[in-house]
This record gives sequence, structure tokens and C-alpha cells, in this order.
Amino acid sequence: MRKVLLLSFVLAFLSCSKDEVVDNGNGNGDGNAVTLNNKVNDFTWKAMNSWYNWQESVPNLANSKDDNTNSYYEYLNGFATPQELFSSLKHADDDFSWFIEDYVAQQQSFQGISKSFGFRPSLVRVNNTDNIIMYIQHVSENSPADNAGFKRGDIIHGINNTIMTIDNYQTVLEDYRKETALFNFSEKDGITAKEDKTITQDVVADNPIHLIKTFDNVAGKKVGYIVYNGFRSSFNDELNAAFGQLKGAGVQELVLDLRINGGGSVLTSAYLASMIHDGADTNTTFAELRYNSKHTDRNARAPFFSSLNVYNSAGDNTGTQPINRLSGISRLYVLASSSTASASEMIINGLRPFIEVKVVGTKTTGKNEGSITLYDSPSSDFTDANSASKDHKNAMQPIVFQIYNNLGQSDYNEGFEPNILVEEFRAWDNILPFGDENEVVLKAALDDIRGVSTRSSNITFNNSERIDGLKIKRFENEMYIDNDFIKLTK
Repeated sequence: MRKVLLLSFVLAFLSCSKDEVVDNGNGNGDGNAVTLNNKVNDFTWKAMNSWYNWQESVPNLANSKDDNTNSYYEYLNGFATPQELFSSLKHADDDFSWFIEDYVAQQQSFQGISKSFGFRPSLVRVNNTDNIIMYIQHVSENSPADNAGFKRGDIIHGINNTIMTIDNYQTVLEDYRKETALFNFSEKDGITAKEDKTITQDVVADNPIHLIKTFDNVAGKKVGYIVYNGFRSSFNDELNAAFGQLKGAGVQELVLDLRINGGGSVLTSAYLASMIHDGADTNTTFAELRYNSKHTDRNARAPFFSSLNVYNSAGDNTGTQPINRLSGISRLYVLASSSTASASEMIINGLRPFIEVKVVGTKTTGKNEGSITLYDSPSSDFTDANSASKDHKNAMQPIVFQIYNNLGQSDYNEGFEPNILVEEFRAWDNILPFGDENEVVLKAALDDIRGVSTRSSNITFNNSERIDGLKIKRFENEMYIDNDFIKLTK
């Protein structure tokens, strides 16, 4: 009996050795399991493989990349950090995707809550000289800059007592990003020292509805003017109230100042379009979102809405409101700059099939794509923050869709050229407050309503050159999806 049992064991062993491979736990059966050094790298690759707009065009995001676990782990281990891996996976045409170190802070930033000095400067090279100055475009209410008396139009020619020149300005600007800095103000010539002010960064909750104004007699018309600096869903009700004010005033023309509006919520952009135009007599599509081939079920058409959702700063839906829609607006003036991007450009592109849209200022950024936040939550296809790993706060904000208008147009990746070119920076020594009828860009729009060419007798333009590259907020040119967008557009 013992011989029979022994023979059976030997035969079973030989059969196993010949026909089966002992699995070592990694699915490859080679007996040499590779250990993954950083699990966040696995999340990074898999989320990008699922959602990235250019997934099919990036060789290292091929679906077969993770078929062999050992070689896949070896590939992931070749990157010291998930940020490094993420950067390697970006397509050459992608200028806007980014890796998130702390998604909680990022969500606050989307609602205008971030740590900063609270003012937005623009860099200029003065009249063909080596002198560089920054003039202040905007100051956030109750920010450190506001409390210290910084004003739109103020001129700063140095930081921490180092005067900026063409040779050193990039080094000097490193102090702009520090916790505390001393700013050296100058007179209108950009040279003569005026005063110094030291401020420290603090948390700033910036209301994007900066100014609402009505001009009562512009060629016999009432003109509404609003300075809107960010499509932040937690301010939907304030935006709606602003349009209620303009509607109550009976405005017949609208000037929308988006010069420092880098974008934000796609849904809020659709709400704003609905405040300007009634799409009831059309096929009601304001914008269409198209995803990659893995997520065509997410493709959606945003209509012109009759009501809007109200959100708090945490992104929670707290109710609805009927939209305050202006009546009879057949033309929209958009004041724009190179900082006008994404959801702002979505307004221009989305409304053009229905009303005349005139861009006044300079060329826009050119961002016809949008993103969603991806978390380390594989059970939800990486879209649910509540089920994300508790081991880290890393996330990603990759481009995952492209925006089209009612006519299927999405050809503004190089930006929208202005219908009326006005270069604000060439009048850097005479920057007037927002809403001043003689402020150079606003004046051009009002003059066009009057039916006359831009009159600038009281404004001196010079040969100054705008200097690009000063990012006020990291990744500020964003367009993203709110939680309720899909169910409202399906």
C-alpha cells in the first residue's frame, strides 16, 4: 500500500513539474517576483491609462503595458517619484495637466482659497531700456496686499531692495514666492523710489465677482459691466445675484471683463452663458464635452440652464436658484488678455453660434480642454475622493476631455485673436481702476458701442514690452468638472 501511495505522489509531482508552473504570487511564474517600490506609481499609471485624453497616443500608456507584472513593476521602479512618472506620461501637446501633492488644498484653491499676498502683478520691460517693473492689475479684498494699501495701477520696481533689470528679474522674482517680502514701489516713471511695504502671505478667500457697474448713457444705451475673475462654483449664487442687479437695471449691452480669469468650473461657465443668453429657441447646446474612447459614456452636452445649483466652499450642494437671465442681449463684449483661459474661452466659443461676441484686449491663452481630479481610489475608477487611500494625499489633474460648441467647433488651441486690439501693458504708467470709463480696455469697448473708433487722447501708449512667465497661482488656467455636472447634462 505504501508503494502505491509513493508511486502516486511521484507521478503527481512529475505531472506538476511538466504541465504546470508554480506561481510565485506575481502571476508570472518565473520565481523572481519584482517588488513595487512605490504604490503611488501604480495609481499614477493606471489612472492615466484609464482617463488621459491622449492615452492612445502615448506608447507607455498602452493597455498591454501592465500585462507582465514583473516588467511593469520594473518600469514603475525606474521613476524615483510619481511626479516624475506623471511628467513622463504627458503628451507633447499637453501644457496643462499636473500632479497634485495635496488634493485637499487643491480643492480649496479651486474655490479661491489659497495662501498668497493677494495681489496680481504684470511684468513690463520699460521703453526699450533694461528696466523691469511690475504694475498691479488686481488686489483681492481683505488680503495682506489690500490691508497694506496696495492698489491697482501701483508700480513696483524691486523686491527686498533689489531693483529689477532685464538681467536679474527672474532671480528677484524668487522673493515674490517667499512667505514674506518687501516690495519697493516707484513713482510713475518706474525709476524714482517712492515707498517700501513689507507683507506676509496669508490665506485669501477671493470673491471672483470683483465689480458690478452700470453705465446709464452710452450712445443712449444702458451698459452692464462686470469684472469676473474665476469660475468658482461656491460663488454661483453671488454671480446670479450680480446678474439680478444688472437685469434690474435694464441693461441693453454687456461688457464681461475676463482679463484675469484663468477658468474654473465647466458647470459655472454654462450657468454664466445661461445668464447671458436664452437657448430655448435653439437645440440648447452651449458646450459639448468629448472624452477618450474608454469613457465615451461620459460625453455630455451642457445646455442653457434655467436654474443653477448653489455650493458651499466644501463643494456641497446647498440648494438651487432660478437663473437671472438678461433679456435682449444680442452682443457680448469680452475684455481679454493672455491670462484669459479655459472656462473663460468656453464662454467665447460657446456663445458665438448664438450671439455676436467681440473680444477686446489681447489674444487669449488657447485652452480648449478640461480635466477632472483623479484620486488613488481604484474601486471608483479613480474618481472618488471619499474612497481614496488614506496613506497619502497625492492626486492628479490630467486633461481628460475637449470642449466643442454647438457647431462642433474647438479650434482655438492657439487662443482667440481680439476683434479690437488694446495692449494694456503699453499704458503701464496710467493704469486706472476697474470700472473707470477711461480705463484703456474698457474704454475701447464703450467706444465701439458708441460706434466710434477707440479714442485715446488722454492715454499715452509707449514702446514697452510685456514679459511673460510670472505665474500668479500654480496651474491657474484650469477647467474642471463639478460632481453634479454629469447628472445635469445626461
